Amino acid sequence: MLTNRILTLFVLFTLGINYVSAQYKSPDYLKYIEQYKELAIQHHKKYNIPASITLAQGLLESGAGKGRLAREGNNHFGIKCHKWDGRKIYHDDDARNECFRKYSHARDSYDDHALFLVGSDRYARLFKLNSTDYKGWAKGLQTCGYATDRAYANKLIKLIDDYELYKYDNPKFVRPVSKPKGGFPSWYRTHQVYKSNELLYVVANANDTYELIGTEFDFRAKTLRSYNEVPKEYPLSQGDVVYLEKKNKKMPRKGTRYHTVTVGESMHDIAQQHGLRLKNLYKINGKSLDYIPQEDEILRLR
Repeated sequence: MLTNRILTLFVLFTLGINYVSAQYKSPDYLKYIEQYKELAIQHHKKYNIPASITLAQGLLESGAGKGRLAREGNNHFGIKCHKWDGRKIYHDDDARNECFRKYSHARDSYDDHALFLVGSDRYARLFKLNSTDYKGWAKGLQTCGYATDRAYANKLIKLIDDYELYKYDNPKFVRPVSKPKGGFPSWYRTHQVYKSNELLYVVANANDTYELIGTEFDFRAKTLRSYNEVPKEYPLSQGDVVYLEKKNKKMPRKGTRYHTVTVGESMHDIAQQHGLRLKNLYKINGKSLDYIPQEDEILRLR
């Protein structure tokens, strides 16, 4: 059955590991997410800031509420004083004894974070992005200078992917699909089948889902997610590659040998771009599953 299906897809082409979510999840991080997810969702609705970004920044900047700024100053986003007339707390950061904003409650920090982004010309271009485009937001926060860490966007994206925070941006993104009796006719195709690195794949359209693509090509959505190493609620964006068979353990002999990391690229992004299994990409580079790539770093693909 599977062989016939792949053969059919190959004819169409000539004519024209489980995801890391199974890895360890910090109880402190899960508790933090549960505590602040509703507030992040409210800010998504009110200010158009992705809830996933708010939660990821809160987790990263506050150490899931365990950092000194969060514990003693209720500052969950590492916002420095910057023309601040309120209470202050001093903490070593890029320099010693820097001035940070201090709040009465964590909710005040969340509110100020939203207003800080909304009220600054520096971040104005982020609000032109779709409010579910967490990768675009993560990259934009780094390039706009929210943090000096060259891996800042990658860290945010990894947190969002590992803890599936994107589901708080659009929890009802999956659209039900019903297949006609007898299946779709052979001419009914909305996706062109391509081949690269010896793998068959399609490119996602706007508002696509694994259910839609699976229905079109007679795959279970669960199988497609397995091939692409994503969990059940992982959203598709226009232009995403969706493989129709298992990815390679290493790049083919004629394939690219190295990859230079760009802003906002996660290990999953890189594995997906080159058709590699995620665990093998970590293994080839001798990295643990909690490794986060940094901009301009060079990774091996075989």
